[in-house]
Amino acid sequence: MNTIPERLRKLRSLMKENHIDYYIITSDDYHGSEYTHEYFKSRQYISGFTGSAGTLLIGISFAGLWTDGRYFIQAANQLEGSGIELFKTGQPGVPSIENYLAQAISDGQTLSYDGRTVSYSLGSSIASSLNDKNIRILNQIDLVDKMWNDRPPFPVSQIWLLTDKQTGMSISDKLQQLRSSLKHAILISALDDIAWLYNYRGNDVLHTPVAMAYTIVDHDSATLYISSDAVSKDIRNTFEKDGITLKPYLDIYNDVAQNFGSSDSPSLQVDKASVNQALTSLIFHPVFDVNPTLKAKACKNTVEIANEKSAHLKDGVAFTKTIYKLKQLSRNSEHSSLTELSVADMILEDRKSQEDFISLSFDSIVAYGEHGAIVHYSPSPETSCHLSDGLLLMDTGAQYLDGTTDVTRTIALGHISDYEKECYTTVLRGNLNLGAAIFPYGTSGRQLDCLARIPLWQKGLDYNHGTGHGVGYILNVHEGPNRISKSGSDKPFEPGMITSNEPGVYIENKFGIRLENLILCTPDSNHPGFMNFETLTLVPFDRDAIAPELMTTTELNILNEYHATVFKCLSPFMNEKERRWLKEATAPIL
Repeated sequence: MNTIPERLRKLRSLMKENHIDYYIITSDDYHGSEYTHEYFKSRQYISGFTGSAGTLLIGISFAGLWTDGRYFIQAANQLEGSGIELFKTGQPGVPSIENYLAQAISDGQTLSYDGRTVSYSLGSSIASSLNDKNIRILNQIDLVDKMWNDRPPFPVSQIWLLTDKQTGMSISDKLQQLRSSLKHAILISALDDIAWLYNYRGNDVLHTPVAMAYTIVDHDSATLYISSDAVSKDIRNTFEKDGITLKPYLDIYNDVAQNFGSSDSPSLQVDKASVNQALTSLIFHPVFDVNPTLKAKACKNTVEIANEKSAHLKDGVAFTKTIYKLKQLSRNSEHSSLTELSVADMILEDRKSQEDFISLSFDSIVAYGEHGAIVHYSPSPETSCHLSDGLLLMDTGAQYLDGTTDVTRTIALGHISDYEKECYTTVLRGNLNLGAAIFPYGTSGRQLDCLARIPLWQKGLDYNHGTGHGVGYILNVHEGPNRISKSGSDKPFEPGMITSNEPGVYIENKFGIRLENLILCTPDSNHPGFMNFETLTLVPFDRDAIAPELMTTTELNILNEYHATVFKCLSPFMNEKERRWLKEATAPIL
């Protein structure tokens, strides 16, 4: 079963054996995580599509993949010849997976999925769309496991505790804060929320320092469900001192059924976004609400903010050194010896040289030329190309012991066209305008999104992804509730939230440009009742790609002030040649 058509045939054979007419495979693990361990990549195994988001629906004579705008080009390429139809989520005339099923499935047929990997939100939405049909839904069958003979083992690795100098808040204080907001016992499924609450980090997911776990907390107890092999004796003792009971990871299902599964059981609060359908179906009185830990985790405290600034300084040094090397090779016409993969390796090595480096925070996107138009392209041995004159997009980030980073720079290698400079400058203007925003308390990312897009709209351009996402603290590189997007959340920004600022433009089959900084929401010292953003990222923009005549005086002043800060912060960590180049790269544009 080495080809996708062969795997589809085997899956359909299993469906027939189990009297299943349609089978759903999501991208999720048991916790609704964005990035997952290899064990959970069933959708990738069956479809060949490697993007982080997408849902697969398999019928006996039909196969479809639903994914969002970040992956339209990538999915079209990877699904070619597979027999799987691409459904572009959110595009005019494209039905949702629920609407498609409601039309396609017939009375008396059976729909199935592994309920541990389907969120309550998706499961209930699908069930609601099929209410007027006599459909049997089975949510406890993992068909892929029956055919995936070399499936990676389930993730279990040892956790490690953060120190007080890293957290700024003890476990007992976090539990007290959580309990003060509770009306019922709460089941938390989100891996990053649990790691944040108990001040630990893990290694169960590539690039994301979390561990496979659940927790139930009420006013006088806290139970952490986690593999015993993941917890050392010292950490176990620390948890016990804080009143935390440890139980095996999979005991969560029996405990929920026994303690919350009958009509006389107490209510149990869960978050629709992360609790899975299998767990929710065991709760007799579920109370749906957002985890209180979500907002608490998003609003970084003063210790976390100071540490994040330290992490961004290290990261700025590392990534700027990479850019320096690339620009020198370009000026010497030696960049053709490089490939996308060798640049990704260069980025990794420069980061590894920094103190307290843990890992990348996601697989680096290094995209030359037309690959840059594929929003979440990652080079592979099959796709990696040699560099030549043109634009190179690098979206990359890291985990350090003092914070999480995410930065994108697009740089010019050799000669680029006037149109490419125009597009680069337009994207840069959007980035600068958003980063300089001053806005009243209560403002949401939906309201701010247009600040980054207006320069593009004025030229008939746009981009098919959000402008910004929340970023965790030594945790997920994508977190909520803060988000900047046309269709984003109405949750208001609050001080301490860290968000990306990443407008872009993508010209299919030609090039892509994205420029990303991380920005910290802070009270505005000059305007009571207002807030602004402080840019954390310290990496120069590429003067070789800027057309200054297209920028306003205000925008040039913002850029010059930013570059002055970059030079002041980074220059002490550069050698003489790097420092001379950096001074030129950050010199004021008059």
